[in-house]
Amino acid sequence: MALYVMGDTHLSLSSRKAMDVFGGVWEGYMEKLTQGLSVLQPEDTLVIAGDVSWGMSLEESEQDFAWLNAWPGRKILLKGNHDYWWNTAAKMERFFQEKGFTTFSILHNNCLFYGDTALCGTRGWFYEEEQQGQNAKVFNRELLRLETSLKAAGDAEKLCFLHYPPFYDGYRCDPILELLERYQVRACYYGHLHGASHRLAVQGERSGVVYRLISADFLKFRPEKILE
Repeated sequence: MALYVMGDTHLSLSSRKAMDVFGGVWEGYMEKLTQGLSVLQPEDTLVIAGDVSWGMSLEESEQDFAWLNAWPGRKILLKGNHDYWWNTAAKMERFFQEKGFTTFSILHNNCLFYGDTALCGTRGWFYEEEQQGQNAKVFNRELLRLETSLKAAGDAEKLCFLHYPPFYDGYRCDPILELLERYQVRACYYGHLHGASHRLAVQGERSGVVYRLISADFLKFRPEKILE
């Protein structure tokens, strides 16, 4: 029994946005993901921290979900900035049930548990001091979702999963960092950064919280084990 995490799988079995076009580490990435996910066992849990599929709708992403569902273990899905298929939790759960995709759980305005450990999180958003209009609304909504998730964990030990990084070299999102510290989150895992942006990632312990970049290309398409 193990808990794994990875972000940014960017599956595209039924769309025309395969990441192979970027070359480099992304060339042949489906084969690399196949090798990486082969570690999964039926009792394991995998958190996918956003940018799961390039599909523009649940229907267009069906082949990607079928591919993921076929792997052993539970998969917890988190929204990323490219998850255009994302819908209400009720609609996603109904779609998964109708298609027989029984291994998925949604992390959104809630928290889930791995044993006694609370798994919290949300997509996140980039923060700017003078945000206005729609950006401010999106950021404030994500902040509320994160606190809702953290509150739902109660006194349990907390791990947090975000798609957007809460900070990196030259940037920090103080409202999110404050929540992570106030709710005594043990570790925060985030994705979104690719290629040359990997060097900007902040990793290791900061103010009592351990941060870790888990984008698929950074992990060489092998999910990272974070708990037994």
